[in-house]
Amino acid sequence: MNEAVPILMYHSVAHRPAPAAFDLSVPPDAFAEQMALLADRGFTPLTTSRLARAWRHGERLPPRPVLITFDDGYEGVHRHALPVLARYGFASTLFVSTGWLRGEHETGGAPDTMLDWAQVRELIAAGTEIGGHSHTHPQLDQLDNARLRYEALRCRQIIAGELGTAPHSFAYPYGYSSSRVRRAVRSAGFTQSLAVGNALARRRQGPGALERLTVRRTTGIREFERLVEGRALIRGFARDRTLTKGYAVVRRARGGARLLWAAFGSVAVCGRPTQRDRPPGGLVR
Repeated sequence: MNEAVPILMYHSVAHRPAPAAFDLSVPPDAFAEQMALLADRGFTPLTTSRLARAWRHGERLPPRPVLITFDDGYEGVHRHALPVLARYGFASTLFVSTGWLRGEHETGGAPDTMLDWAQVRELIAAGTEIGGHSHTHPQLDQLDNARLRYEALRCRQIIAGELGTAPHSFAYPYGYSSSRVRRAVRSAGFTQSLAVGNALARRRQGPGALERLTVRRTTGIREFERLVEGRALIRGFARDRTLTKGYAVVRRARGGARLLWAAFGSVAVCGRPTQRDRPPGGLVR
């Protein structure tokens, strides 16, 4: 039961994504090639809940398990990824920022064309699990407690209301979390949560911070093969880890200052990050 599992993190699947989504987008033909490789190598895609249940209850996993996850809720997941997933009968998990999806709950600020709820339901019918990704996609560790609770609860409530079933899984926007964030997400009713980490997921990571592997526009098929086989991950993501560690120091200091001001009656900075607050490279995750 200590088997390492690759959890692939996708965002947009599009020919011509908006600039804000470009670096973390994947061309449709590249996505199709990657899914063909998984099928050829005998991988078995699972939903996040299926993996969590297996690790929670000591169930045996199927041969060569892998998770295919999508963040945010881009329309291209329905247009381009769904036909490929359906072709192979692959399960997947989509983590939606409910305020970005088109419809009555939309708050604006989405980086590109997003899914509507009818498309989300079609994805479910094809074997996609729906998880939460906050309501407005802020950096959760920068929020005060009230706004943090709102972002997690509102997201879960909207999904439950639209789909008739409350989600169990959550992915932290930008991959950022802290013990305070993880507690808030658990108290909102989510039983497992995913970060980034760019490492294989293992049971010992616990249900609140399973690690994922970033698939981006520059990920060629040979690099993708190394990702799912778990080879050369430290070398391949060395730059990502350096940037993440450096930015974490800045983020903690900034978050501490904001919470201090909030405690004295000032307005904490919430909402979508400004350009200054974005992660290195300005990527939406």
